[in-house]
Amino acid sequence: MGGPIHDKKNQMKYLQGRLDMVMTVLESIDPEEAGVEEIDRLLAMLDDIELKCKQFRHDWAE
Repeated sequence: MGGPIHDKKNQMKYLQGRLDMVMTVLESIDPEEAGVEEIDRLLAMLDDIELKCKQFRHDWAE
């Protein structure tokens, strides 16, 4: 995606962008056609966001 993000403002923008992406994917899923793959994709996206939150939390504690 790019280089490391060290300042809080850009970290928050990054997280907001990732959450917006999750919402876009969620809104595009047809509930009548959705399957396990779509749920797994959403879970993977949320796992990535959780990992970034933990990394940013470490940066903020310094």
